[in-house]
Amino acid sequence: MDSTLSPEAALASLAWQIELGATEAIGDAPVNRYDLPDKAARPPATPAATPAATPTATPAAAPPTGGDPVAEARAAAAAADTLDGLRAALGAYRHCDLRHGARNLVFADGNPAARVMIIGEAPGRDEDLQARPFVGRAGQLLDRMFAAIGLARGDADAGSALYITNVSPWRPPQNRDPNGEEIAMLRPFMERHVALANPDMVILMGNISCEAGLGRRGITRLRGHWAEAYGKPALPMFHPAYLLRNPPAKREAWADLLTLRARLVQGAA
Repeated sequence: MDSTLSPEAALASLAWQIELGATEAIGDAPVNRYDLPDKAARPPATPAATPAATPTATPAAAPPTGGDPVAEARAAAAAADTLDGLRAALGAYRHCDLRHGARNLVFADGNPAARVMIIGEAPGRDEDLQARPFVGRAGQLLDRMFAAIGLARGDADAGSALYITNVSPWRPPQNRDPNGEEIAMLRPFMERHVALANPDMVILMGNISCEAGLGRRGITRLRGHWAEAYGKPALPMFHPAYLLRNPPAKREAWADLLTLRARLVQGAA
């Protein structure tokens, strides 16, 4: 039987493996790392008469191998004067390995002038494909939740608009949570993101967002209580993905939405 794959089938197979979290190519034959190299197979030494004027080239685009990732993130974020500049700085940041398994950088969606900025955790499959945050089932629930109090990401009016982003702009492999090291190196970008967007308040969706913004987890205890994150009033809330798994928690989520609406009305008065 002919096992040759068509280009389309090969591309589909590769996409499927990436969805499973594969990040390295695997050869057809196993490699024995314990085998010693065959000395007889080594090429002969270069004659001494070889011209010495040949310059040694250094790859210009080599990823950084040293330095403090958090310090470099802080410097890169501080140099960004606009949201577009911050997006470019994130795209050029090479220390976070999450970028290697993701298809797209998922920066933000909605109205950057919105009074309310939602900070989620990390993109999922649908978000990674579309390069937009909260577009899957959880995102659809989020849209319905905030529409119930008159807020929408597509609204041109800053008073009734939403601006949405995530702690991590890259999808973690197999949808795992970003770890502490990843959160630490991405936090300076989020701090700058909030400073540039300058919302009246932020919503911290889920434990990862609370860890990045407040330095602690425990969303069941934190939710519904105003705190301060990134220099702004912050309201922790259950992540919509959690609400899809635990529908009874929608009662608490509705209470938190009413708390947000009351704060917005009070601030607009």
